Amino acid sequence: MGLIGPLIGFSIFKFIKYNNFTLKEMYQWMTMNHNLITAWISVSLFANALLFTLFVNARIDKTAKGIFWVTVVYASVALGIKFFG
Repeated sequence: MGLIGPLIGFSIFKFIKYNNFTLKEMYQWMTMNHNLITAWISVSLFANALLFTLFVNARIDKTAKGIFWVTVVYASVALGIKFFG
């Protein structure tokens, strides 16, 4: 579940902000602009935060724990790209 949330977040980000780009064009644009990558990861983290909240409230703790750890990995990557990339 923690891997599906970022894909949904990416899809929302692409269709709202970059609807005119193909996936290939967006990938090329993202590799040239690191701020876009961190914005995409931030939207993905928000999607995971929503999933995490739903699973915690439903008391599905093992899945919520997995979503949390995937979110930590995504956040670490975002910070690494932002500060070192």
